[in-house]
Amino acid sequence: MLEILTGTGLATAAGLNAYVPLLVLGALARWTDVITPPAGWEWLTNGWVLVILAVLLVVEVVADKVPVVDSVNDVVQTVVRPAAGGIAFGAGSGSQTALVADPGAFAASGRWLPVVLGIALALVVHGAKATARPIITATTLGVGGPVVSTVEDATSVGLSFAAILAPVLVILGLAALVLVWFRVRRRVVAARRIGSLRMRGRPPYGSVGRDDADPVSIDPQ
Repeated sequence: MLEILTGTGLATAAGLNAYVPLLVLGALARWTDVITPPAGWEWLTNGWVLVILAVLLVVEVVADKVPVVDSVNDVVQTVVRPAAGGIAFGAGSGSQTALVADPGAFAASGRWLPVVLGIALALVVHGAKATARPIITATTLGVGGPVVSTVEDATSVGLSFAAILAPVLVILGLAALVLVWFRVRRRVVAARRIGSLRMRGRPPYGSVGRDDADPVSIDPQ
């Protein structure tokens, strides 16, 4: 069960930032004894791989905080983040950690199933992020985008370390993400409704204009 939580946390983190969980996983496996990746995933600890991931992470962090550029980046990341989620789930769920000395049959039964689950998880998280970001940017005149992006990066880092060091915390992290998503979704729906009313020339928030008023009856006396 813990290895599934490890994979889930890493894949979810990849949906927010593709390179953070891979870099955390590879760096900890290379320079510490906290985690040992399974056979076939050792390439994540290669020095050149880590350098490339670090460079891509810097590009991602900067691009995701520039209005308009962040939307273009989300389109590009539609392929990258799910792929990273698949790799992260596959490598993480099959790794030996301080809490998981012997990964269970789920991780050892075949690499394709964890990878597919990781792709699906990262794609869902990426889709939610990419849907909400343009609305947040538009409704805050570009100010909210960098703030939200910074929170997403920090969440990705936190989930990555929690997935490896304390997988149980992943449950709390996922619960918090779902709660935040529903609150953001409510605001997005409200913002779209207001924008639609304004495009029609009608006042928002249910206020009644002159044309919508009931006819006034005139007393002949």
